Amino acid sequence: MTRITLVRGDITEQHVDAIVNAANSSLLGGGGVDGAIHRRGGPEILAECRALRAAKLGRGLRPGAAVATTAGLLPARWVIHTVGPVYSHTEDRSAQLASCYRESLRVADELGATTAAFPAVSAGVYGWPMEDAARIAVETVHATPSGLEEARFVLFEARAYIAFENAVAAL
Repeated sequence: MTRITLVRGDITEQHVDAIVNAANSSLLGGGGVDGAIHRRGGPEILAECRALRAAKLGRGLRPGAAVATTAGLLPARWVIHTVGPVYSHTEDRSAQLASCYRESLRVADELGATTAAFPAVSAGVYGWPMEDAARIAVETVHATPSGLEEARFVLFEARAYIAFENAVAAL
């Protein structure tokens, strides 16, 4: 079973096999975690994202899906890009959010990764309430069979860390 750990810090500084990126569907960089990963990882990540778009993802990556690229200058081997859903008050998109974690784990297994660092997907600019995002993330990673030895949730803000700490305690 995958060990779940929590870290308060910067996901771009994690020494793991794979860093999961809360990407936007264009895969061409953005703000938040996505922008930080592209800035710190360097141009190789963007080049591979552009190649993926040209080869098989013409309109971009759909919410809930995941793909991998090099990690460039990051202290990891790969970046797994996943697109979280935008939170909606009128439509339940929790299955898409759970799919982000399942698909990232599937890609990590295909790569042979044993450690991965995850952000709080959709809990930033996409507006997902932090406590619910944490619950979905932790429950999904806990319930999904994977070859990962460690799934590390890396939370930048104290409130995010507390939400994930509560979600782990509730398992």
